[in-house]
Amino acid sequence: MANSKTKVVVVGASHGGHQSVLELLNKYDNLDITLFEAGDFVSFMSCGMELYLENSVTDVNDVRNFRPELFTEQGVKVLNNHQVNRINADRKTITVLDTKTNQEREYEYDKLILSSGVTPNSLPIPGTDLENVFLMRGYDWATKIKSKLEDPTIKNVTVIGAGYIGIEAVEASVKAGKNVTLLEVIDRPLGTYLDSEMTNILQAHLEEQGVKVVMNANIEGLEGKHSVASVRTADFEYPSDLVIQAAGIKPNTDWLKGTIDLDNRGWINNNEYLQTNLPDVYAIGDATLVYSIAAEKKVPIALATVVRREARYVVEHLFEKVPSVPFKGVVGSSALSVFDYHFAATGLNSFTAARSGVETKADFYQDTLRPAYVPESNNPKVYVQLLFDPATHRILGGAVLSKYDITAQGNVLALAVQQRLTLEDLADADFFFQPGFDRQWSLLNLAAQHALKGPKF
Repeated sequence: MANSKTKVVVVGASHGGHQSVLELLNKYDNLDITLFEAGDFVSFMSCGMELYLENSVTDVNDVRNFRPELFTEQGVKVLNNHQVNRINADRKTITVLDTKTNQEREYEYDKLILSSGVTPNSLPIPGTDLENVFLMRGYDWATKIKSKLEDPTIKNVTVIGAGYIGIEAVEASVKAGKNVTLLEVIDRPLGTYLDSEMTNILQAHLEEQGVKVVMNANIEGLEGKHSVASVRTADFEYPSDLVIQAAGIKPNTDWLKGTIDLDNRGWINNNEYLQTNLPDVYAIGDATLVYSIAAEKKVPIALATVVRREARYVVEHLFEKVPSVPFKGVVGSSALSVFDYHFAATGLNSFTAARSGVETKADFYQDTLRPAYVPESNNPKVYVQLLFDPATHRILGGAVLSKYDITAQGNVLALAVQQRLTLEDLADADFFFQPGFDRQWSLLNLAAQHALKGPKF
């Protein structure tokens, strides 16, 4: 008798694949689920790489979303070292290469969920093929970088790219006792995540930690015979025993060209139901653009939190002929430590607002966490950036920063953006007060009141 189970195939075992299979097992019976992963190590969490490099995890093999047995014991086929190369929509099959045996075969699907993710950019300059030039993503790169940070002959580390991953690489390298140079092509570190008031504070802090911070760097090439020896810019040559490239990402969609509709930068075009142009084929995650509640348009937001919400939505509506509701979109929130500082950012900032053509007004607020009668030694400085619509005062984004960990306040701002609250709403929002924790008006109350030109409290 033929197998009557509905075949659901998921491509990619990172956050999107993990959440998809969790939801499928929870919501439905009688499914035949197959999860394909091109890599050897299933579900490595690249966002946990800094903790691993700093010896702050139980074991490298624990830095993962799940072990395959979690799903195989429930009847899911988890096939690693299997690279999906083609979708044959007319036959409803995919062509998959087993990279261990070099054998290719076809697998049938009734529903296909693509979570193919992104790949890190290698710079288009000479010398990136030299030894000791690494990318910072995935299990293999993590273990290679770790061994180099523990190698006493590696003294000078140059990190190219001052986004989240670059900053994490810098901090791990400094803590490993290396001389660290940070190169960035734009004018400030973390410039695509935070406005200048906050990046000024963080750049000074990086320099206090001994990092050589070089912004507006015109990088021309990597020099060396076999191993890298230096990074050459238009102005200078920086001695480098190890180079870590953290210069952005690109969608992993070359294999979909001619089959799935892509935009001119390679992002998968999906609709408001996260469906592609092919019937029964869905696309989620970093290889797609996602609807931003703040920008009110689709933008790139490569976050685990985004793809998990998309996976949950897709599985919920997988067997509806027309889904009952469109995907409602996301805010896009993230957080990072930069040595002694911690920040959380949500929604739009000045850079992403300008990129999306959204008119915003910004307000920067600084204060102390607790009342003035609490001594400075126990009363850290706190900073809040709010972005809002100048015509309606709707909150469109913001960030919090302090040496004290106030990052949970970023979640309050995220909820404010998601629920379309205004400055007036946030100025009056009812939060707790206890002088061991905060002020009589809470920090976000005060920030919103400041943006509204209220009295100084």
